[in-house]
Amino acid sequence: MTSMQIIALILFIAMYVVMVAKQEWRVYAIWAVAVVFVILGVLGSRSPLYLLSSINWNVIMMIGGTMLIVYYFTESKMPNLLAELILGRCSNVMWVIILMSLFSGAVSAFIDNVATVLMIAPVALAVCKKLKISPAPMILSVAVSSNLQGAATLVGDTTSIMLGGYAGMNFMDFFWMNGRLGIFWSVELGAIATVPIMMLLFHKYNQPVDAKSTTKVTNYFPTVALCSVVVCLIIASFVPNTPSFINGLICCIIAVITMLEDIIRTKGTDKIKPAVLSVDFETLLILCGLFLVIQGITDVGLIDLAAQLIAAAGGGNLFLLYTIIVWGSVVASAFIDNIPYVATMLPIIRQICALMGIDPYLLYFGLLTGATLGGNITPIGASANITAVGILKKEGYSTSFGDFMKIGVPFTLTAVIVGYLFIWFVWR
Repeated sequence: MTSMQIIALILFIAMYVVMVAKQEWRVYAIWAVAVVFVILGVLGSRSPLYLLSSINWNVIMMIGGTMLIVYYFTESKMPNLLAELILGRCSNVMWVIILMSLFSGAVSAFIDNVATVLMIAPVALAVCKKLKISPAPMILSVAVSSNLQGAATLVGDTTSIMLGGYAGMNFMDFFWMNGRLGIFWSVELGAIATVPIMMLLFHKYNQPVDAKSTTKVTNYFPTVALCSVVVCLIIASFVPNTPSFINGLICCIIAVITMLEDIIRTKGTDKIKPAVLSVDFETLLILCGLFLVIQGITDVGLIDLAAQLIAAAGGGNLFLLYTIIVWGSVVASAFIDNIPYVATMLPIIRQICALMGIDPYLLYFGLLTGATLGGNITPIGASANITAVGILKKEGYSTSFGDFMKIGVPFTLTAVIVGYLFIWFVWR
């Protein structure tokens, strides 16, 4: 390792230590390391244009735009109505949590994980307020489930889109490819396997539920707007050569339309200020800082070095190589963003498979399984987790690493083991 790589690694580890020890210092720790990276030249360039391009503005725009829509969605009382419908179909709180988790997973298979959390969280909060219980278990389960199902389809997660583009896969290839079952079925089996895990985790939530009251929705347009986001994101995934920020642009445009509709309908601007203030700017700052830090360790070669070590450790044994890629990706994605990791590993996997003369899809799907699900181990392993923790903080509930991992680790281990075995037996 070079001296610059050692310095970058020490700073990166120190950042995570601070975030684990003092969660309220997260934004300061991240941005302190990001600034030091810029000063020391860890990033490839100090150019403002390069620094700005290192931030995934598509994710930032998508989160910001969806948060604005969600504000009006919440104000319309629709989450309360959906909460009553869900409560009416469950015998106790445990099944409410399970149903909410499965619902978020189903939605996340077709739209981005962060957008899913932002859409489902208001419903979960409304349910918890009616039941007068802490929303933490339900919100965290929603985030974890959305991450789990993100790898199910081509449009479910950024990493799926990356794999599809790199391997030339279309939407249907995730379901059936080369005469074999695709990764969709691996993910769904993993999701089913998490149900008994949730029953075990939340068995103490046996309070009966009651949904006798009926909420009257004040405005259906925000609901239409959220549904439009889902439809437009799916349509955009099939349009070739779209800009990299198309998903964020869709969310922001629909958010502006939602705000304009409210102004025209109410003939006033009373909701504009609270709508803007409802955006979780701390979460957006955390993500921006993380993008810069990850770009720094990518530019200095740490991610490339880690990926090469994983690949080299497998030698010529396919099962060992597959195992290392899956579980190595789980560990890596628990602490770093999976987007640069997957981008680095894809060409390495293709080269290894070319040398061994084997089909690359076994290792491709193993990489996607580990990298996508591994983010569920820690609250900072995926953007959806960061968003969920931010939502809980705004509601007055702090979430420690330990609190999150009590839910995230069982989910992750169960889903990864099921996916790991399924992909090996189908694609080996």
